[in-house]
Amino acid sequence: MKKPVEIRDFLSFRFISHPTWSPGGALCAFVVQQAEEADNQYTADLYLYEADSQKVRRLTALGDAKTYCWTNQSTVLFPAARDKADREAIQAGELRTVYYEINPHGGEAVKAFTLPITATSLTQLEDGRFVVSAIHDLNYPELDGLSGEERAKALKNYLHPSAEVFDELPFWGNGMGYTSGKRSRLYLYDRERDKLTPITKPGWDASLSHAALGKLVFRGGPWKGVAPFYDGLYVYDLSTKKTTRIIKPGRMKTGPAVLLDENKLLLAATYGENYGTEEYCQFFIADIPTGKLTRLADYEASIGYSTVGSDARLGGGRGCKLDGNQFWFISTVGDQANLMSVTPEGILTTHYARGGSVDSFDVKDGNIIFAGFQGQGLTELFDGDGNQLTHFNDHYLATHDISAPICHSFTASDGFEIHGWAVKPHGYRKGKKYPAILHIHGGPRTVFGDVFHHEMQVWVSAGYFVFYCNPRGSDGRGNEFGDISGKYGTVDYQNLMDFMDEMLQTYPQVDPKRVAVTGGSYGGFMTNWVIGHTNRFAAACSQRSIANWVSFEHTTDIGYFFTPSQIGADTRTDVEKLWRHSPLKYAPNAKTPTLFIHSEQDYRCWMSEGLSMFSALKRNGTETRLVLFHGENHELSRSGKPQNRIRRMEEILRWFDQHLQ
Repeated sequence: MKKPVEIRDFLSFRFISHPTWSPGGALCAFVVQQAEEADNQYTADLYLYEADSQKVRRLTALGDAKTYCWTNQSTVLFPAARDKADREAIQAGELRTVYYEINPHGGEAVKAFTLPITATSLTQLEDGRFVVSAIHDLNYPELDGLSGEERAKALKNYLHPSAEVFDELPFWGNGMGYTSGKRSRLYLYDRERDKLTPITKPGWDASLSHAALGKLVFRGGPWKGVAPFYDGLYVYDLSTKKTTRIIKPGRMKTGPAVLLDENKLLLAATYGENYGTEEYCQFFIADIPTGKLTRLADYEASIGYSTVGSDARLGGGRGCKLDGNQFWFISTVGDQANLMSVTPEGILTTHYARGGSVDSFDVKDGNIIFAGFQGQGLTELFDGDGNQLTHFNDHYLATHDISAPICHSFTASDGFEIHGWAVKPHGYRKGKKYPAILHIHGGPRTVFGDVFHHEMQVWVSAGYFVFYCNPRGSDGRGNEFGDISGKYGTVDYQNLMDFMDEMLQTYPQVDPKRVAVTGGSYGGFMTNWVIGHTNRFAAACSQRSIANWVSFEHTTDIGYFFTPSQIGADTRTDVEKLWRHSPLKYAPNAKTPTLFIHSEQDYRCWMSEGLSMFSALKRNGTETRLVLFHGENHELSRSGKPQNRIRRMEEILRWFDQHLQ
């Protein structure tokens, strides 16, 4: 008999990510991560897939290889702090990133070089040099010429200041801490000469998009005071050291960009002509010498990433790449993340669209490999035909009772077709009445699909029906469906209530008096909204939520541009509209017992949002509880410390059991 899914099961999951072919295409490296409860962290090691033999073997074993890059000589470089001296120097505040090199055909990893910066990525060029992305802090003390005692004092004041100084917007970032004065900077590293040279200026932000033909394509630009809503797009010539601006910061929303030849770029961007800041990007050809843009192909879906929600993935990887004359990219279409391509002639092709989610991929000479989900499996590697290449999680799936979601489509009261799913409880028996949970996704420009979601399987194993859907505002269905700017809490709320009506009619086994609602981020906003507009739910859990658009606009890392883009107003133009769309306005109506989950360092939806709703419900006399996690941010449910992830799931399940079972 198979085991039920339990909270601690994620500790045994292997999270697969970041597949990359070697220069010759014979090997594919990838990252395997695992949660460690005792150490309260995640270990990460590199593995190799051999294309000819189809064998998988381990490359590193110390749990410290979360990122890497191939060299032109087919060795692998990865950052790590394995020496005691390096660890102590980094802990003391010294800017230092140490890279180790390992031969995939045998041998131990050896120290390759040390960079005097906090590097975040490394890319080797055709000529053997490296492009390095690094965090550059304009506030970092100048140490040159200082004595040892003076140097120590300067670093101490920097690392442990008596006060934080904010002079920029945003002043903090989710998962980044205080960001005032911090930039992402590009450097050129010559390994043979051990020479590190800055490419972008100190006040610039720069995110590398493509490196080829002696040029670098990057997004970002200079800014001071207030970061622009949209990045600019630039091309840097490595030989002339000249930077050419293609798109001015703030002019267009830009996505990935790649070099087709020395004078042309293929890029994703939008003017927002019809749907504003949330409009999907189209494809353009840019002439580098003149900056002229020519529209290549219209497109109404995400470009370069998957938005299919799951709490069972960890790690990053490539979301787009130029291979031959095709630009390949991940795109959420419908309720799944596909692998697509577009040619310089504007021909769009779907290469993989078999359900689930392509999370990261690589392609070389048309040979596809990707990490992602298929069916109710956990993350593994797959080829372009969907054949599973790794089997790290097969044993878990074979020994546990995984309930497959049942897809439902119906026409909502607004005339739009809504896609949703129902998952029956473990040990389901006809004739028995069951409690249920409505789960609302975040975003809102994301989707739920049929992929494995650990937390929902835990609820199913605990005896709950689980319902979830993609209301208007979700990804994958084009601009009209995805546009809820200025409509928050209206059409989306009605879609969710219509969906619940549909599910209760379809599944009479569900006791309508024992249904709970939960969600995080946008789903937390909507949970807050729901409890202020209906008493149909017996319990609620609002996670990392938005309660008040007025405060959200001015206290969060994205509030100053996300608020006007989503609500169609800000405190300077129509504060009353912000308040009308704020759940806090309707909190006096809330009678539903509600658990609030928030994180102390969640600067995306700052803790004031959860505290506001908690205080309002307390004043109502409504049963409520708030759990504030120390040292966590907006990603608690997906990549938070293992012990905190366990505590979070225990709190939610206990709350639902208390009020529904």
